[in-house]
Amino acid sequence: MSGLFITIEGTDGAGKTTQIGLLEKYLTDKGFKVVCTREPGGTPISEKIREIIIDRNNAEMTDITEALLYAAARAQHTSEVILPTLNDGGVVISDRYLDSSIVYQGFARGMGEKLIKSINKYAVGELEPDITFLLRLKPEDGILRKEKQSELDRIEMEKAGFHQRVYDGYIRLSKRYKDRIKVIDALGSVEEIHSRIAAYIDELIANSSI
Repeated sequence: MSGLFITIEGTDGAGKTTQIGLLEKYLTDKGFKVVCTREPGGTPISEKIREIIIDRNNAEMTDITEALLYAAARAQHTSEVILPTLNDGGVVISDRYLDSSIVYQGFARGMGEKLIKSINKYAVGELEPDITFLLRLKPEDGILRKEKQSELDRIEMEKAGFHQRVYDGYIRLSKRYKDRIKVIDALGSVEEIHSRIAAYIDELIANSSI
C-alpha cells in the first residue's frame, strides 16, 4: 500500500467532524486524492449496522452484540472503502476506527482489550492507521456540546461513569502509542487545532513515500 491512513478519535462532541473537513481541504489542495469516512458506517451496509447500534430503542442490546456489530461494520468498511483507497495511493481520513472499539467496548464496557482485538482481527487484519489524532475533551464538556447540537443517541445517553471510562481509556492508549497517537487539546480554537494537525501531517508526508 502506498496511501495514507489517518484516523480522528475523541470523546463525543470533541469536534472531529469540523477538523476532518479542514484536513480534507488541506490535503486536497496539496493534490492528494482524499476519502473521508466514518465508523460505524462508511458503506451502505455499515451505515445500516450503525442505525442498529445507535438506536435509542435498542436499550436491551448486550455488550457482546454491540462489539460484534461494530466489528462487522468495520470489516465491510475496511474491505470496501479503506483498503481500495490506500491501494490506489489515496488518503483515507476516518472519523473513528479500532481505537474506538478498544476504548468503548474494551475499557468502558469492561470487555477487555484482548477480546476486542481478537474480534477485530477478523475485520481488519494487520491494518493500522499511519497516524491518529486524539482530540482531548473531558466527557462532561463533550456531552454538553452534543446536547446543544442534537438528540443524544444510545451510546451518548450512557451515564457519566461510562463516558469517564472512555476518556480515561483514550488517555491510556495515547500514552502507550505515543508515536502514532497525537493528543490535541479540543478546547483550543478551530484554527489552532487544525494548525497542529497540519504540522503533524506535513512531517508525516515528508518522511513517507506517499
